[in-house]
Amino acid sequence: MVVQDEPRNYSRLMFEKLKILLDRLKAHQRDLILAMAEHDGMPANSTLRQVAELENVIAAVEAVAGEEAHRERKSD
Repeated sequence: MVVQDEPRNYSRLMFEKLKILLDRLKAHQRDLILAMAEHDGMPANSTLRQVAELENVIAAVEAVAGEEAHRERKSD
């Protein structure tokens, strides 16, 4: 089996895609938080869970984006 190297621009392309995903996730989380702020009382547990889950996903995407950026710097 022959292992081929990834194309050199793969990491850069993936890093850009991850940044776009991160922007979408943060925007959705922000929209949920702003919607919760509009109402008196405690937000629904399901909405709180969504915000918390988004926070975890955002952290994971940031970690992968950091790895891709590091990989790109190493290949230069």
